[in-house]
Amino acid sequence: MTLDLQKFYQACNPSKTLAVENAEDRKYYIDFSSVRGGRIIEELKENITFFSPHEPTCELFTGHIGCGKSTELLKLKAELEAVGYQVVYFESSQDLEMSDVDIGDILLAIARRVTESLDALEKQLKIPEPKGLKKIIEGAAKLVQVELEWSAEFTIGIGKITAKAKNSPEFRSKLREYLGPRTKSILDVINEELIESAIVKLQQHGKKGLVVIVDNLDRLDTAQKPWGRPQPEYLFVDRGEQLRQLKCHVVYTIPLSLRFSNDIERLTQRFIVDPKVLPMVPVQQRDGTVCAEGMYLLKQMVLARAFPDVPEAQRLDLIPEIFDHPDTLERLCCVSGGHVRELLRLLYDWIKKQRRLPLGRDVLENVIKYRCNQMTLAISDDEWKLLRQVGKNKKVNGDDGYRSLVHSRFVYEYCDGDGFWFDLNPILAEAPGLKL
Repeated sequence: MTLDLQKFYQACNPSKTLAVENAEDRKYYIDFSSVRGGRIIEELKENITFFSPHEPTCELFTGHIGCGKSTELLKLKAELEAVGYQVVYFESSQDLEMSDVDIGDILLAIARRVTESLDALEKQLKIPEPKGLKKIIEGAAKLVQVELEWSAEFTIGIGKITAKAKNSPEFRSKLREYLGPRTKSILDVINEELIESAIVKLQQHGKKGLVVIVDNLDRLDTAQKPWGRPQPEYLFVDRGEQLRQLKCHVVYTIPLSLRFSNDIERLTQRFIVDPKVLPMVPVQQRDGTVCAEGMYLLKQMVLARAFPDVPEAQRLDLIPEIFDHPDTLERLCCVSGGHVRELLRLLYDWIKKQRRLPLGRDVLENVIKYRCNQMTLAISDDEWKLLRQVGKNKKVNGDDGYRSLVHSRFVYEYCDGDGFWFDLNPILAEAPGLKL
């Protein structure tokens, strides 16, 4: 079978998120749940559909950036829609400046996206105009000097405000001064005029309810607010009570660093749930032995990008069509550490560098060496010491230094029958400066 190198390269684009509701994307999807400590998406789904179908739920979902959370959340969206829910999924980074976010910004973004989702069903549902929310938006628009034409769709007005605030610190500050004292009022009108009204109408038309999935909040900058509070702790701990007051099912992604915060107990008390974690795909066990199932699934992920229409059982026979030796694919999977985007990034750079098949081990080693050199530039002497400890003990605690290592993806998190454990990013483990 002849492999089209250009199509293979495009299929390996690490910036593309798979949407399993799309038939073509579904061919590339690999289910890693058997080696990731459980069926997390299935749990999220059943918490909504089985355990609390008639009461609002609020879930927290986290993991390393690039580990596959968005793909899994889009899978959750498709599965919930298949059983009758109206699902509003959006990437918060499209609406918010991630280095400077406040509670009002998030609520306004949710209001916009819910309204936008319902616009397509407006004629069918006949949802009353949200007069109270419209009044708040008009006040915000006047403050940030945005002209609104209410003859147009309501979402356009909110979109203009959020876009201007995202691009201007000055307007964000003005908007905060306006929205801050009105947070309770904003929550009330979103619940009463949008969410509750929409759910009633949705159920009248055969839908089971409304689910809002707010993705990319895990990418919040960890910088401190002017009063010294880290942004993630401020939003999800100090203001968490308000984030969970929306009267529909909500799933928020949160920064992984919050799991190692001194405020983790307060966080779980605010939301009355423990954050669900999507760990790395293990390439080796805690004791250093190879994880055969994890390696097999990572190989299938690579082979599916090359041969999406070939049955899984036959793909391994096609390794020589892509790589100069089966050990070369083994090396790629091992050095990725089970971080799916990192694996695709290495492969993407490798294909671009070599530009012909089969892909050779020597070129891969050059790509690995370059990536390793880039990573080590950012590591301080103190961090080298912490990295050696992680490599030895497979543990991370709440110290700020360790949180930085996890946030920078110098250290990866895994899960097995005994719980969570940590290990060095395998690329970094090969750095000359790291001697365990």
